[in-house]
Amino acid sequence: MATFAKYVSETELQNMGSESQEGLTALEEEEPTVLEKYVQPCVAELLGSTFFIFSGCLSVLVNPHNAGPLLPALVHGFTLASVISVLGNVSGGHFNPAVTLSVVICGGLTPILLVPYWVCQLSGGMLGALLAKGLADQESFINHTGAACMIDSGDLMARAVGVEIVFSFLLIFTVVMGAVGELSKTPLAPYSIAFVLTAGILSGGNISGSCLNPARALGPAVVANYWDYHWVYWVGPLAGALLVSLLYRFILAGRSHRLFLK
Repeated sequence: MATFAKYVSETELQNMGSESQEGLTALEEEEPTVLEKYVQPCVAELLGSTFFIFSGCLSVLVNPHNAGPLLPALVHGFTLASVISVLGNVSGGHFNPAVTLSVVICGGLTPILLVPYWVCQLSGGMLGALLAKGLADQESFINHTGAACMIDSGDLMARAVGVEIVFSFLLIFTVVMGAVGELSKTPLAPYSIAFVLTAGILSGGNISGSCLNPARALGPAVVANYWDYHWVYWVGPLAGALLVSLLYRFILAGRSHRLFLK
């Protein structure tokens, strides 16, 4: 009798466990709401872009004259690692229109969000630059041309385009492989991305400013009304994004995202 009671008790516990598991599975598979699918990611991109570009612009404005790119490089890198870490699970942590373009082409984001992400990122760039202007003194703002991305002379233009393409490629390649690629995803992606950005600014900052981000270029350009060679900061990152997308889709992606040789 005791054995039978024990059997019934164990069976009930197993059934209860099974029901709990089914309930949890159903909860996990629940369809996300419109707020979670569309609104939250866009708000995360707006906030992340604002904070990232605000910190980056302010670091340029307070950087002593002829002090070199070390301070801006570290601030851009630290801030980017932080905002990707806390907002990456909400929106993917792009904060860069070129990154979003590549992630969409690589199959890591629904194309429906491409334009809303761009609007939020570019708006965040302008808000961040405006906030940096408000907190910096007027003399520093004028001396640093509002932290706008600059090329010192037309002679550097070809080299500047090259820097923007190469380092944008490296940055976006790290994003795609570290955060999107099914064969190469890593929890260290935020820090890898930040390290690449820091290295890019330290290496190419004296040539093009190593902007690598159209939102980072547009915000200060609008606030300071400085547009010299502005096209470089769109052509470079977008070209880098397309090159990464082709490499990923044709060769480096897993079978589910590779276009050929599956």
